[in-house]
Amino acid sequence: MNIAKSGALALVCGVAVFAASVAAGASADASMDGMPAARRSVAHYAVPAVDVVRADGRTVALRHELDDGRPVVMNFVFTSCTTICPMASQLFERFQQSLGARASSVHLVSISIDPEQDTPARLRAYAKKYHAARGWDYYTGSTAAVEAVETAFNAFNGDKMSHRPLTLMRAAPGRPWVRLDGFATPATLIAESRRWSMEPGLARAVR
Repeated sequence: MNIAKSGALALVCGVAVFAASVAAGASADASMDGMPAARRSVAHYAVPAVDVVRADGRTVALRHELDDGRPVVMNFVFTSCTTICPMASQLFERFQQSLGARASSVHLVSISIDPEQDTPARLRAYAKKYHAARGWDYYTGSTAAVEAVETAFNAFNGDKMSHRPLTLMRAAPGRPWVRLDGFATPATLIAESRRWSMEPGLARAVR
């Protein structure tokens, strides 16, 4: 089996295992059945000075959206995706539900990497499918703007069909980003969010 085929098979198997872990409410990274846990690293990224279009149709500056003072959890999706994106969206859904009454104090950000197809209306329908509540926003924009964002966060893979599971988390503006490459689980995001209480000035947001 060549590398491309084996990589594709590993991805399909990973999606299946992750789906099972979400459905079962797994309490750890998807390390079961030989699937590796999401790889954690810490990085500093400069948010590009681009405008994006929020699902409500409003054009906004991405820097303003990410730097409003709240912790941020971000991913890249597209609405016609049938493999990684549904799993990533279920992950965000479960995580937001776990936040309970403080859900709106954590900003969940999902950026479409298929801006030509993902209109604000389409993103609103997609958000409804995953029960996105206040605090979880979807964004689209021009192809140039979206690619600039992907590049800035080292998430650009050439085209939408080549994207990989990735979750980015930041406690506050100016703080480093935690990067989770691979299929994280709700428990992973919850554990990371608990670290925010140790960040100066953030205790109120995560209680």
